[in-house]
Amino acid sequence: TELRKASKRLTCHKRYKIQKKIREHHRKVRKEAKKRGRKKPKKDPGVPSAAPFKEKLLREAEQRKQRLEELKQKQKLNRQKEHEKKRKLEAKKNAANVKEKAEGKESSGKSKAKTNKLLDKNSKKSFCRELEKVIEASDVILEVLDARDPMGCRCPQLEQAVTCSGDKKLVLVLNKIDLVPKENLEKWLNYLKKEFPTVAFKSATLMKDRTMEQLTRRRARVDLSRTTECFGSKCLLKLLQEHGKTQNKAIQVGVVGFPNVGKSSMINSLKGVRACNVGLTRGVTKSMQIVHIDKQTKMLDSPSIIADPSSNALALALRSIIDTEESGSADVFEGVDAILNHCSKQQVVMHYSIPDFRNTEEFLTLLAQKRGMLKRGGVPDVENIAKVLLCDWTGAKISYHSQPPESQRLPLYLTEDKIAEMQECFKLKILEEENNNTVQALKYPSPASSIVFQSAGMTNGTIAENKVIEEASEWEDMETSKEGEEEEEDFTESDDDQDDLAEEEKDAKEESKADVTRKAKLGNGQTSPTNSAKQIAESEHSNSLSISLDKTADEDDAYDFNTDYV
Repeated sequence: TELRKASKRLTCHKRYKIQKKIREHHRKVRKEAKKRGRKKPKKDPGVPSAAPFKEKLLREAEQRKQRLEELKQKQKLNRQKEHEKKRKLEAKKNAANVKEKAEGKESSGKSKAKTNKLLDKNSKKSFCRELEKVIEASDVILEVLDARDPMGCRCPQLEQAVTCSGDKKLVLVLNKIDLVPKENLEKWLNYLKKEFPTVAFKSATLMKDRTMEQLTRRRARVDLSRTTECFGSKCLLKLLQEHGKTQNKAIQVGVVGFPNVGKSSMINSLKGVRACNVGLTRGVTKSMQIVHIDKQTKMLDSPSIIADPSSNALALALRSIIDTEESGSADVFEGVDAILNHCSKQQVVMHYSIPDFRNTEEFLTLLAQKRGMLKRGGVPDVENIAKVLLCDWTGAKISYHSQPPESQRLPLYLTEDKIAEMQECFKLKILEEENNNTVQALKYPSPASSIVFQSAGMTNGTIAENKVIEEASEWEDMETSKEGEEEEEDFTESDDDQDDLAEEEKDAKEESKADVTRKAKLGNGQTSPTNSAKQIAESEHSNSLSISLDKTADEDDAYDFNTDYV
């Protein structure tokens, strides 16, 4: 049985009441229209019969009408032709796509070989190649450090490559100085200036785009007085110009560093306009960019340094090139866990205004509930809140600071002669005075509001493109050997003879695996049976710029950068 539709009949009282309301509304509208003086548009009376040349005027009016109709018809025909052309083009494209798909299935092997040769712009090899270009082309290299964790932003491989080159100078730029307490900043400046010339810097934000002709009106009022200010730019430009005068030539200045330390923002601040793209996402700069500051100075913007996969969890969380949106949830959770383990729990609870938590998962759950990041059914969105947290810690939202090491121990690649060589062309007294002026001009957070952070020491990075290839080949060999071992374990039987044969095959596999990894570490066909010969080959190779710091952490005489600062 079908359900009957609801009746639309009303009681007489209700119907009359509605009709009365409508009449009152119409009366009100007519009254308001009368007050405004709106009148009905008068109809065209036409040409009066007593007017002279009436017939001529009527003929002209008809001709005008005909012309308008003809124009409309032409426009309609043109539109139809354009639509037909578009349809034909779409049909051709669809036919071509079908052919390409058919041909692609046949020649899939050839296309794969071609795509493997072409490097993607987002690949690690491409980043390393562009970074090498910047280092080779530069006379002075600015290593940009985040003032909240300067030691974690230093790359020993980069510093050794520059110091061993002989004719290049390295200057440390301590960026984001407005996010740390004043006393902590002064301590870091005193610590770092003993190794390399150090400049205190605060980049400008909300820069005007150079392609923008007129300022767009903003709905919300933004305080542009403090945000657009840049501190330390005069000091840095003066330092570079004096170095250019001593060299008697135009100099090229390379800007390098880990992701989100403010490389492109610093160049924009020196230029005065938004010459380079900036953003909170990691790896915005994909290739080398040249920006002319003046006639004697060129700035070379570079992609970020790639953090070594063997680094600790904290270094990979804060300094890794991989974007948080693309990375897996396990990597993000590990990064958040590492950050919380290196901070004071009480200060984190006070900063985020959440109750006490037992572990990382509970912390993320509480934070997601507080910020309203929930899924369907009110379930806290733990994955997205973890990504937001990582972006906040690498961006400029959270104020935290780390203490410099109590005793200053120089790394192996940095001797007193190297330090003197790096500082000889710069006027350090003037630099110190300019830094003091910059420090006095800024407003800083109080030590109580800034989270105390325990640095994990220098972050190892990969500079040479060859290193990335070698690591990839090693991992491939490891994976193939693991697959082979799993297959052997699956097919082994319970008999003693077969077990013995499987063990022998495993031993042989492990020996071949060790040989392959040893060859991959040694590089272009150079193999040696002993560790001493390998160390000699690597020390000779490290003098060139193309391959830097070939020594691995497994060697006995390698310097461990993480032990002094944990």
